[in-house]
Amino acid sequence: MAYNFEFYAPTKVIFGKDAEDQIGKQAKACGASSVMIVYGGGSAKRSGLLEKVEAALGAEDIAFCALGGVIPNPRLDKVYEGIRIGRERRVDFLLAVGGGSAIDTAKAVAYGLAEPEHDVWELFAHTRTAKKCLPVASVLTIAAAGSETSKGCVITNERTGEKRAYDDNLARPRFAVMNPDYTKTLPAHQTASGCVDIMMHTMERYFTNGGNMEITDALAEGLLCTVMKNAVTLCHDPEDYDARAEVMWAGSLAHNDLTGCGNDGGDFMSHKLEHELGGMFDVTHGAGLAAIWPSWARYVYKECLPRFVRYARNVMGIAIEGTDEEIAEAGIQAMEGFYHSIGMPTDLAELGIRPTSRQIREMADRCMAACGGHTGSAKRLTREDMIRIYTDACGSRAAYGLL
Repeated sequence: MAYNFEFYAPTKVIFGKDAEDQIGKQAKACGASSVMIVYGGGSAKRSGLLEKVEAALGAEDIAFCALGGVIPNPRLDKVYEGIRIGRERRVDFLLAVGGGSAIDTAKAVAYGLAEPEHDVWELFAHTRTAKKCLPVASVLTIAAAGSETSKGCVITNERTGEKRAYDDNLARPRFAVMNPDYTKTLPAHQTASGCVDIMMHTMERYFTNGGNMEITDALAEGLLCTVMKNAVTLCHDPEDYDARAEVMWAGSLAHNDLTGCGNDGGDFMSHKLEHELGGMFDVTHGAGLAAIWPSWARYVYKECLPRFVRYARNVMGIAIEGTDEEIAEAGIQAMEGFYHSIGMPTDLAELGIRPTSRQIREMADRCMAACGGHTGSAKRLTREDMIRIYTDACGSRAAYGLL
C-alpha cells in the first residue's frame, strides 16, 4: 500500500539553449541586490559562462562578488570563507555556477549568513536545525547531484574527515538555469560519474521494503532506462546535445523527491556508505557509488527480493527463466556490465583504493554515527553489516581478518 506523502518542488527551471540569458531578470525577480557567485575551477571562466553571468547581473544593476575555487567533495573551510566574504559584502542572494559541489557550498554559505550567531557545521553534525537560509539559485554545468532542485547539500569537514549531509526545504533553489551545451566540455569520467549519481538517487528510492506506487515505479524505471541509454551515447559522442539534455533533466527529476512519492522515504545506504569513502579517500562521488553498490546489492537483495526482480526485468531487461534469486543476481551482474561499459568501477580495487581493516572499521563507525544507529529500508544495516559490505567491495573478508 502507498504511504501518504507531501511533494514540494518550488524551484523554477529555465531549460535549454541560451537559458543563461535570463539570469539577471530571474535574480531581480527574487529580490536580489547583492549576489555572491559561487563557482569551482577555471572552466566557468574558460567557457565564458562566468562573464555572461556577471554581465546579466550588471544589466539589472545587481551588485556581485565571487567565491571561486570550490572543489569536488566541497570543504567546510571554503564555506567559512564564503560566510566571511558574504558578511563583508552584505550578500543577500547566492548564485552557484557549476555542479553539485558549487551548489552545496552556496547552500551552506546561505545557511551561515542567515544565522551568523551559529556555526554552520552544527547543521551537518545534526546538533541543531536551521531556522533561516538566504535564497539560493544555480546555473548548472554538471548533470549529477540534482542539488539544483533538491533540499539537500553535502559538505566535508577536512579537519575530521567527515562528509555529512543536511536536508532542509529552506535551501531549495529559487531557480535553476540549465543549458545542456555547458556540459559538453566535461571529461568522460565526470560525465559517467554524474550519470551514476543520477541513477543512484532514483535507485535509493526504488529499493525499499516500504509502500510503493505503480506510477512512481514507472517514472523511476523510465528515468533509469533513459539515463543508461544516453550515458552510453555520450561515451561515443560527448557533443550530442539531445543526450546531454536528457541526462541533465533526469538529474533534477531524480533528486527532487518525485521518484520517492508513496514509499517509505528510501534506503540511501549506498550513499551513506560512499560518503565515508569520500570523506576518507576523497574519491569522485559517482565512481564511489558504482564501486560500493554491487556489494551492497548482493548483501541486501534477499530481503528485498521482489524489488530486485522487478528491477532486473523492467530496467536491466533480464528475460531468463529461473528462481527469483537467479533473476535478481542477473540484474546485479547486468548493472556491473553497464558500469564497465561507461568506464565506471564495480569494486574498490577498480576505484583505486584498498582500505585497511582499521579504515573499514572506522568508516563503519562513522557511518553508524552519521545515521544515528541502524538504518536502511531494503535491509536495516548494523555496524557489522557495514563492515561486511565495505570488505566485500574489497575482496575476501578472510584476508582482512574480519570473519
